[in-house]
Amino acid sequence: MKKIIALIAALTFVGSVTAMAAGPETITLTAKNGNVTFPHQKHQKDIGIACKECHGDKPGKIEGFGKDKAHALCKECHTKKNPDTAKCGFCHKK
Repeated sequence: MKKIIALIAALTFVGSVTAMAAGPETITLTAKNGNVTFPHQKHQKDIGIACKECHGDKPGKIEGFGKDKAHALCKECHTKKNPDTAKCGFCHKK
């Protein structure tokens, strides 16, 4: 019985760690020129961007994230991968 309880606890822990690693499906960032709905899981799964590419070595909220950091990080990546997605209106929706 103890082994079954330990197995259930281990599976629950692994499931919760996996869910945290995936992060939220979307994140909405407020901005004066239109909010940005960031498809977080799409960037991870479909586009294949590793967590450390944006978060560095610290999981969770990106330290100092705001307009300047977003434009430096996000817009630079969009410009490299597909310049059409680097235009303001691609991310900012009013």
